[in-house]
Amino acid sequence: MLLHTRGIVFHTRKYGETSVISDIFTEAQGLRGFIAGGVRTPKSRMPYSLFQPMTIVELVCYFRDSAHHLNRLKEMRAAVVFRRIPFEVRRGAVALFMAEVCRKAIHEGEEHPSLFAFLEENLRWLDETEHPLANLHLYFLLHLATHLGFQIEPGQGQPLFLDWEEGLFSPTLPEHGHALDAQTSAYACQLLTLPLRQCHEVSIGRPERRAMLQGLLQFYRFRMPGFQAIHTPEILELVLG
Repeated sequence: MLLHTRGIVFHTRKYGETSVISDIFTEAQGLRGFIAGGVRTPKSRMPYSLFQPMTIVELVCYFRDSAHHLNRLKEMRAAVVFRRIPFEVRRGAVALFMAEVCRKAIHEGEEHPSLFAFLEENLRWLDETEHPLANLHLYFLLHLATHLGFQIEPGQGQPLFLDWEEGLFSPTLPEHGHALDAQTSAYACQLLTLPLRQCHEVSIGRPERRAMLQGLLQFYRFRMPGFQAIHTPEILELVLG
């Protein structure tokens, strides 16, 4: 059947001389695999730029509801034209990080409209905001977990330690040691309670940002045993400082 839906590109790889295979998280059917022929030719109606990570697209495809079937794209165009992500290194690095996390945390399945809306909101804000970007990837990890079914509830009282093995705030440092220190935990709690457009208001030092990122990635590994290593944090640290 023909399927008309919006999607967010997670990953694309070349196939043959002119084709591509792309993993796209669709609004209607969740994450699906797609194949498009003739994309890498000058006269293609679907330019290769549409297949860059985290591009938001509108697509028409010949769809079959099977996790192992590649759906053939008939048409695709940009649903949102990003003005800055493709051209600014810092924004592009954050988008690549988001794409890598999504690839490894989100799997084929059914529609998930709230997750799609969350991803779209974060990408639009990444493209348009004039505020500092240094906290955005941390905010993204903290709140993505909610949509994946293992949210961290904000803690109450001081001091608290974010136990990334259990996914909760503890009033004492856990014996197993898998936790953020009190100050970094306080920053995480603030990010959990703020709306996206205010996440820049939390002033976090570089060492604490690094520790929070490492702890949150460990948290994902505890919650998702198949969650593979993320390679883009080094790029983020280089460009965000």
